[in-house]
Amino acid sequence: MFKLKCDDFLTYDETTGTYSVSPDQQVRDEVEKSRWKEIGLKILADWRLYLMLVPMVLVYLLWRYAPMYELLTVFKDATTAIDPSERGWYGIENFAQLFNSSSTYYVDFWQSFRNTFILAFYGLLFGFPLPIILALFFNEIRSNIVRSVVQVCVYLPKFMSIVVISSLMITLCGGNTAQGPLAQLLIAICGPESNLALQAQSGLVNSTQYFRAIYIVSDLWEHAGYDSIVFFAAIIAVSPTSYEAAQIDGAGKMQQMRYVVIPSILSTVVIMLIMKIGSLLNVSYEKVFLFVTQGTATSTKDNYQVGATVSVWANRWSATSGGEGVAMAGEMLNNLIGMCLVIGSNMVSRKATDVSLY
Repeated sequence: MFKLKCDDFLTYDETTGTYSVSPDQQVRDEVEKSRWKEIGLKILADWRLYLMLVPMVLVYLLWRYAPMYELLTVFKDATTAIDPSERGWYGIENFAQLFNSSSTYYVDFWQSFRNTFILAFYGLLFGFPLPIILALFFNEIRSNIVRSVVQVCVYLPKFMSIVVISSLMITLCGGNTAQGPLAQLLIAICGPESNLALQAQSGLVNSTQYFRAIYIVSDLWEHAGYDSIVFFAAIIAVSPTSYEAAQIDGAGKMQQMRYVVIPSILSTVVIMLIMKIGSLLNVSYEKVFLFVTQGTATSTKDNYQVGATVSVWANRWSATSGGEGVAMAGEMLNNLIGMCLVIGSNMVSRKATDVSLY
């Protein structure tokens, strides 16, 4: 048995009956001995860059990995004790309550999951193509000054607080039984007898009919400009000779976009689409929480029916007695579905376009 292991890296001399190390193996051994030394020298040479990684590593350890210990609460009975370490094991009963139609949690959770999926689907449908269109638009602006001013104006909402964004939308569209300037303009266009005017009496943000549209518009306003940076950088990297060859063949601006620009940035588009699908169900909790009114779920004017996402639902039920485990089970189920979506989209992309995250 020992001889079989030695044959992997030793050479047997039949004349002398001894084993010796081949020159190639000696080189490999020397490289392996000095491997960690070379890595250490490279780290010392660029120690400033590695030092900059320390805060990010700490952030991931403290805010991403350390909280995973609390996931054990999903499998414990939250009604037995206040301290999570003293709670008894509950198995998958918290998940069973989500699927059990006789449970009071059933309607609320699956309605919130439906709201999450609808808001995420509309966000992907309208929010993913818009940054690409903006990047194509920026590429056609010849004046660097004009392009810089337009880009700053479009990027600015991303650096504003979500509270400010939500407050602006509530002020413009109307909330808390008030009619905002935008709501008044729409009423003037559609007429005082229209359905929009009736909904605007209690504020368009509080309306179950227009809440999703307002949320999607505010999300596009906030993220579309900033998300276009990646696509604009990919467009800039396109070789000028490709444009020149297309012009020689008689291609106009639209044809250059179709046959030169879009194929050149297709790999970037696919990667960003996979990442977008991965965070599909992670709808902004803060903005939805600020938009959603905390009233009864049976009220016809309460946007909780169409706006409460899984995160809002979990926050609501975690504050109730014994609801912490069920709330965490709902969040975990939502995240598991999101993980399956990104794995599935990555597999489809790898099979269809040979472009994938891994």
